[in-house]
Amino acid sequence: MIKEFASPAHYIQGSGVFDEPQEYLAALGSKPLLLCDATVWKIIGEKLNATLEREGFTAAYVEFGGEASDEECQRIAEAAQKAGNDFIIGLGGGKTLDTAKNVAARTKLPVAILPTVASTDAPCSALSVLYTPDGKFEKYAFYAKNPDLVLVDTRVVAHAPVRNLIAGIGDAMATNIEAKDVARAYEESMLGAGPTLASLAIAQTCADNLFAHAKQAVASAKGQVVTPALESVVEANTLLSGLGFESSGLAAAHAIYDGFTALTGPSETMMHGEKVAYGYLCELMLDQVSTDELNKYIAFNKSLGLPTTLADLKLSDVSYADLLKVGQQATLPTETMHRMPFTVTAEDVADVLVAVDQYVTANF
Repeated sequence: MIKEFASPAHYIQGSGVFDEPQEYLAALGSKPLLLCDATVWKIIGEKLNATLEREGFTAAYVEFGGEASDEECQRIAEAAQKAGNDFIIGLGGGKTLDTAKNVAARTKLPVAILPTVASTDAPCSALSVLYTPDGKFEKYAFYAKNPDLVLVDTRVVAHAPVRNLIAGIGDAMATNIEAKDVARAYEESMLGAGPTLASLAIAQTCADNLFAHAKQAVASAKGQVVTPALESVVEANTLLSGLGFESSGLAAAHAIYDGFTALTGPSETMMHGEKVAYGYLCELMLDQVSTDELNKYIAFNKSLGLPTTLADLKLSDVSYADLLKVGQQATLPTETMHRMPFTVTAEDVADVLVAVDQYVTANF
């Protein structure tokens, strides 16, 4: 099997790096399209835009509409072409960043990814998760190259809602669980090739750092301060998880997240990483790991407030029929569920969603 490893051209992380755009962004161009939503604009976007203008850039702000859909990507790409932008800046969370990458691919422009939260592993990858305009998972979009720059200001991350960091930890903790299953199955990574030793080592390092530093990092975020623990976890959530999932592969945990998008109601308010965190408990149970191993991850989730029951996902009254809808979505032919080392059916997914809930309720 051919092996492949991918990464952004540059990854830079540190407190206050958004204050120095000339040093980090000038190599990409001088007329950026600045993409962020209205909330991020008020928090940091307006300040960044002013800094860009002060340092000689001619920036054009475009408000992100909230959904990473084909329609939204096309709208923004047309705006970039009309304005004559020479590179794209994506500023915000996962869907904004995925949209920025897609716009860059459509316009063939360089892209700088500036996360304002450490809530997903989206920033570093050469792919986007695209949804329908009403928020249902549609497809993965793959690109010829990874971002030209990922710039993470940990001071900004420290002032973001703590729930975002915790959700990012949930997303990142899935990396090693899924990587090991893909490798065990001799399946392909998200690059369409075999995982490298480097990517598998990165996935393991990601998990090791989260177990070691997650609680301290969350405490730092609650105090809105930057500490070595926060720096380590931001790197794990963003770089290690990003490199690990793309070059090692996804399996059941993320397929189950995609499955949850088939449901409507209160569970839609749960974040990506929160749903993934329940998904990896399901994947571990599908893998028939030891009770001690499963308990370790359940205890980890509980220590941070990540979901361990259906009630935690606001699905306490969910019907088996609805869980079967999750299973059907999670096992579509295009889904990463098929990178598991064994066949998983829609019924298997529905059953394990119930089983994890019952196990945790009875034992914790």
